[in-house]
Formats: sequence, structure tokens, C-alpha cells
Amino acid sequence: MSLSNIESKIVSLEEAVQIRNSYNWKGESVVFTNGCFDILHTGHVTYLAKAAELGNRLILGLNSDDSVRRLGKDVNRPINSEDSRALVMSALQFIDLVVVFDEDTPFEMISKIVPDVLVKGGDYDEDESDKKSKKYIVGSDIVKENNGIVKTINLVDGFSTTNIINKIKS
Repeated sequence: MSLSNIESKIVSLEEAVQIRNSYNWKGESVVFTNGCFDILHTGHVTYLAKAAELGNRLILGLNSDDSVRRLGKDVNRPINSEDSRALVMSALQFIDLVVVFDEDTPFEMISKIVPDVLVKGGDYDEDESDKKSKKYIVGSDIVKENNGIVKTINLVDGFSTTNIINKIKS
């Protein structure tokens, strides 16, 4: 895959909605997930590959740098800029589109894309309905109201960006 092909997978929300509609016309199901994906590792790749298996197309919502900072992670996060993270993520063959979002949650993106499948890691609960719960999956109500499904994927033990950063520091 050429660099221009990789870069073409990074799109605005408006472009993603148009492309999502074309997938719909072709009868292709759309999976959506989101996250920071600061330092790509085995846990990320495994999670994303499994998410991609749940449909025909995978759209990734990527937290902007400001959005990552507001999540209350370490003051030096993200390590990699949103442009760098978007390029790395779009290089993964099973990701069809990468959309950077600046909001605290991907709610707006999910409400416009309306994926057929919404996926989060196993630290969330696909059946949680209390929006104040840390286990609640943002946008799950929209997906379910539109006959979509919400799934969680078990995380790979021992792999996290925080663990990698701590290992480098020590």
C-alpha cells in the first residue's frame, strides 16, 4: 500500500459519513471503535483485528491530542501527535477509515456514522445503560436504537501504553 493510499484513509467526519453511506449502499456492515492508540502495541493490534472481523468495514475514531489530555492521562500524553497516530493507524490494512475527533467522547461521530456494530474493550460493559458508569459505552443507545449491536472484546493481558511508558522510564 502506498503512502498516498494510507493517507487517504484519514478523513473528516463529513467525509466518513459520505463513505459510510456508500458502504451501506453496497450492503457492507460498518464497525466503529475509538481510542487514543498512543503507542501501538500487540494489545491494540489484536483488539482492532478482532473488531474488524465483526463486519465488512472498520472505522476508527481517534482522540485528538487535546481530547487525550482531557482524559486525565499522564501530563506528557499523548506521546505521539494525532497526525502521527492517525497515519500509523491508517497503515493497518484492516482499518478502512480514521477520523480524528476533538470532543471528550465520540458521541457526535457515532450519532452521524450510526455504525452497525459498536465495539469497545472488555473493560466496558455492552449491557450497561447507566451513562454515568465508567463501564457505559458512549453511543450504545444510538446503535441499539438503529438495530445495531454493541460488543466488547477482551483486552490482551499485560499490554498497555501506560505499561510501555513505565518500562521505558525504569
